[in-house]
Parts: sequence; C-alpha cells; structure tokens
Amino acid sequence: MGQTIVVVSGKGGTGKTSFTANVGMGLAMLGHATLCLDCDVGLRNLDIAMAMTDCAVMDFTDILTGNCTLEEAAVPHPKQHNLFLLTAPTRIGVSSIDKQAFRDLFPAINEQYDYCLVDAPAGLGAGFQLAISGADRAVLVTTTEASSLRDAQRTAMELNVLPENSVHMVVNRCRQKLLKSLHQTIDDAIDSTGLPLLGVIPEDETMSLHAGRGVPLLMTNNDCAARAYRNIARRINGQRTPLMKIR
Repeated sequence: MGQTIVVVSGKGGTGKTSFTANVGMGLAMLGHATLCLDCDVGLRNLDIAMAMTDCAVMDFTDILTGNCTLEEAAVPHPKQHNLFLLTAPTRIGVSSIDKQAFRDLFPAINEQYDYCLVDAPAGLGAGFQLAISGADRAVLVTTTEASSLRDAQRTAMELNVLPENSVHMVVNRCRQKLLKSLHQTIDDAIDSTGLPLLGVIPEDETMSLHAGRGVPLLMTNNDCAARAYRNIARRINGQRTPLMKIR
C-alpha cells in the first residue's frame, strides 16, 4: 500500500511546486510508481514544472464525476518511467468540488502507486484544506525569509490534524552567504516551526534555465539543487542520507 504526501507552504514563491515535481521524479528514479497530483484548483502549474505542459486532457474532477478512471486521467511522463501526473481543473472553484469524493479517491491512488505527492495551493484557504484531506504525511516548504518563516509557523499549526510525527520541513533556496550576513541558521527555521528537518535545498540559478527549455532538472548534469532533491527522495523512501552542505 502506498502513501500520500501533501506538499504545502505558508505563502507563494517558496518553490513548493518545483519541489513536488523534482522529488516526484527522484522517487520514480528509485523505481517507485509515483503520482504527482496538482491540487491548485484554477491556478495549476505542476505540469509546467514537470515538463508536461498540455499533456493532460482530463483532471481529477473527471474521475470524481465518473467521466473517466484514475488510469485514464493520470498521464505518464514522456521521459521518466514510473512517473505520472494528475492535474487540477482550471474552470471551476474549490467550492464546486465534492470534498468527500476527493478524499475517497486516495485509497485507489495508494493501491496503485507507491507514492502520491499532492501539490497544495499556497496559503490556508479551502484549497489547502482540500489538499491535506487525503494525506498520510506532509512536507512544509519554506525559505529563510522572515515572512516565509512566520507563514510556515502558522501553516504547521494547521497540520496538527495529520498523524503525529508525519510532518516535516524543507528549507529551500538557501544561500550560505546570506544566512551569515543575517546571522541566521537552519536551526532558526526549525525552531520557528517546531518541525523536524527533511532537507535543505540550495539556491540554484540554473533551475529557471532548464525549466525554460522544458528539461526536468533531474535529467540534467546539475549537481546542486538536483542532488538535494535526490537526497530528499531517498529520505522519504527511508534511506539514511546526510544533509548536503550549502556553499
């Protein structure tokens, strides 16, 4: 039986969607059937992050209404075996989605896939509540900015509905020189949220370049952010992997 991991953030711009796409690919590269589910209703971008723009014809509401099956709606990645995308609707609001039907979708997902990563919308509104409703675990993505940490702290409180010890934090876009100049450490981020650390991802200027070319980061020779994503995928999979040092 697989497990569903919701990826959340207190605010936009933390790199949550890129995290979902790249860690999902990392899990697929480890040999696990992995579904990346976009739950950002009306503002979906996970297909772009996965280099699968316009690949999906149907979204998860087509499954809920009986228009298609999970197998028909989940689109396989064109270049990565074991990786699939289930996208969000764009023309309806969260209020129009049957919340119970959405939750009932996850037993079938967990039976078919080893991992399901749910890309939640930023913030704590109805979309956030929908995204976490079927989750077994959560990853809270934040940066070291004061506003991001404050929002992460508030978001962590909302994740108390999940099982104990099932919520972890990732600190994204870390720059060591900036941390030193602001007298900040990763420990400050941990203290502010009270969550255990799953991983640290360095600031990587090549990410936007690869994304613009439609090439998944983990399929390049990148050894910066890509290595961090691979390490996080290994930790999610239960492997002991040391944190990489931020230069």
